[in-house]
Amino acid sequence: MSQCKQTVIINRTDIDKASPMELKTLIDQPGKLPTIPKVGQELIASFSSDDVSIDYIARKLSADPALSAKLLRLANSAFFHVSRTIGTVDAALQMLGFVMVRNLVIGNSVATAFKNTPGMDLKQFWRYNLYTACSARWLAQRAAVNTDMVFTLGLMHAIGQLQMHVVMPKEVAPLDQQMSVLDPARSALERQTFGFHYGDVSAELAQIWNFPPPMIDALRQIAQPAPGAQLSHTAGWVHMGAWRASMEVRDAPASVALATYPQAVAHDLGLSDAWLGPLSVQPSDDVTAWMPPPAELSDGLESMFE
Repeated sequence: MSQCKQTVIINRTDIDKASPMELKTLIDQPGKLPTIPKVGQELIASFSSDDVSIDYIARKLSADPALSAKLLRLANSAFFHVSRTIGTVDAALQMLGFVMVRNLVIGNSVATAFKNTPGMDLKQFWRYNLYTACSARWLAQRAAVNTDMVFTLGLMHAIGQLQMHVVMPKEVAPLDQQMSVLDPARSALERQTFGFHYGDVSAELAQIWNFPPPMIDALRQIAQPAPGAQLSHTAGWVHMGAWRASMEVRDAPASVALATYPQAVAHDLGLSDAWLGPLSVQPSDDVTAWMPPPAELSDGLESMFE
């Protein structure tokens, strides 16, 4: 699949009406910094801990009735294809594993931190992030890389958009009128306008929440991955998943998919076009190589964000 570059056109009149905003200022706003629930903070801390107590986490989760109910609903969803009903947090941890439970709880915790975000269609936004996570995970599985980190980063990679809309709604409004926040070219428009993009903001939030450095570094790269040998493959897989999610959520026509396909990133990852299926110029005859639709890959998980 060939790649065509999109030209970003900015209406300077609208932008000049907005006051400049530095990245540090954006995440240093009293009362506007999203707060992760305590149990979510403890699960984030477990990324850097080799001796996390599963029993302790289970007790903390069980002490939160709303979160426990959400976790059990997710655990019994079509996504996991469990053979019997999971009725307790302990059973969820045993059946799904600590890492997947952590992913589900962190995803829900981050969504909870951004319940009120002006100018954003939150249902569409979280569907896009979920599709990104599941698409990137599917691709990473076939490359034998860390699918757990890819999934977590897929859920989190665009949260900087939410912070930008909370803290600087007047500044981003002209951009929203010009281009969807889910457009693959959005990060370039933001960087050209503000000097940073939503991925930079996502990374700053992750640093405040004490995510480990490799995940913070990947979040900075996902929107605009470094080329060639500098590419973080983890960021690259999420970038490819984000492109696929954007095409799906925005119901983009084939011409847009062809024009925006991240061919350079796919090449650096060693990814052939076979996974694209019908989106490819010449679809592979091997349908087993096609990635299923993102809605199918994520079936049952959308309640994470309700």
